[in-house]
Amino acid sequence: MTGPESEGSQVRRAVCPGSFDPITNGHLDIISRASRLYDEVYVAVMINKSKKGLFEVDERIELIRQVTAEYGNVKVEAFHGLLVDYCKQRDIPAIVKGLRAVSDFDYELQMAQMNNGLSGVETLFVPTNPTYSFLSSSLVKEVATWGGDIAHLVPPLVLEALNERLRKD
Repeated sequence: MTGPESEGSQVRRAVCPGSFDPITNGHLDIISRASRLYDEVYVAVMINKSKKGLFEVDERIELIRQVTAEYGNVKVEAFHGLLVDYCKQRDIPAIVKGLRAVSDFDYELQMAQMNNGLSGVETLFVPTNPTYSFLSSSLVKEVATWGGDIAHLVPPLVLEALNERLRKD
């Protein structure tokens, strides 16, 4: 079927990519907002073999699945390689990225233009909730390492996993 009748039956998909080591309330804000705009939202957890994360990729995936379960339309997977290839394989036409500051925009605009030029995939920029405009996984890990209170920056499940991991190290 083609034409206007078929438009209503098309599944709207988007991807929220990142390393999510660990997922923060800032990430969740962007994912939850995307989940209200799209029928299916993929959270693509980046595999970077040259970097050693605090959490293994499988651990990150499990944490993200648990803290996004309430949304009902979020799928969490690992990916390695070009994000546009991941999008092509899953028929995903849109990438959703949160922007915290102007410095994020400079980098993300270049990535968006490259991704669009390679495959036609569009990037939608969502301004981060001001409450989380300073937040990054790196900052959360650093503060937690030194015993700072991060309970308001990550979901309780992630706080528990982070505290447990840091006690082991």
